[in-house]
Amino acid sequence: QVQLVESGGGLVQAGGSLRLSCAASLRLFSNYAMGWFRQAPGKEREFVAVITWGVGSTYYADSVKGRFTISRDNAKNTVYLQMNSLKPEDTAVYYCAAAFRPRFGPNRDSYDYWGQGTQVTVSS
Repeated sequence: QVQLVESGGGLVQAGGSLRLSCAASLRLFSNYAMGWFRQAPGKEREFVAVITWGVGSTYYADSVKGRFTISRDNAKNTVYLQMNSLKPEDTAVYYCAAAFRPRFGPNRDSYDYWGQGTQVTVSS
């Protein structure tokens, strides 16, 4: 059974940093694009970042570009999201998701598997 397990969320002050991790029990992990999405209360789930299969090209939402960095370790079946210069508007539940190649991108429908999410709260 496929599992994506996020960790690393928490409470941080504005301007601070957090590093999220997502451990995936996926066969052929390197053949999956791995994405991060987030959902704030009362809002739709939105795309944050994605890293493609293999060597990993990266793409970001404009709202996080320059502040967040997505990376992956194929040997550990893990994807990371380094979040710097956090703002109160980054407060949300963060989800990781997996899309089998060649699918990837900001569309939620492209993804085959989802984690249960980790809460990130940024105080002002």
